[in-house]
Amino acid sequence: MSPQTRSNQSRTSTTKQTRRTGGQSSARASMWTPARIGMAVLTVLLLIFIFENTRNTKIRLIIPEVTMPLWLALLITGVIGAVLGAYAMSRRRR
Repeated sequence: MSPQTRSNQSRTSTTKQTRRTGGQSSARASMWTPARIGMAVLTVLLLIFIFENTRNTKIRLIIPEVTMPLWLALLITGVIGAVLGAYAMSRRRR
């Protein structure tokens, strides 16, 4: 048997296997992309951070004093920072 014939047979059997499984192996492989793995890791780290910082803290802004969990205060600060950063980037593009 020539190397060319062996190569063609190998391709044919691979194609048949893919058809039998309905392309599920490629669907499973595309489920865990590097971006999704990164997001999963960040989500786990965020949950650990939240559960470790549940104690209440006092926050004073000019006059009022508010007591809230530390994770919530940091989350609010992060959201405000993200919104301001997005606004600055949109102004920079114009």
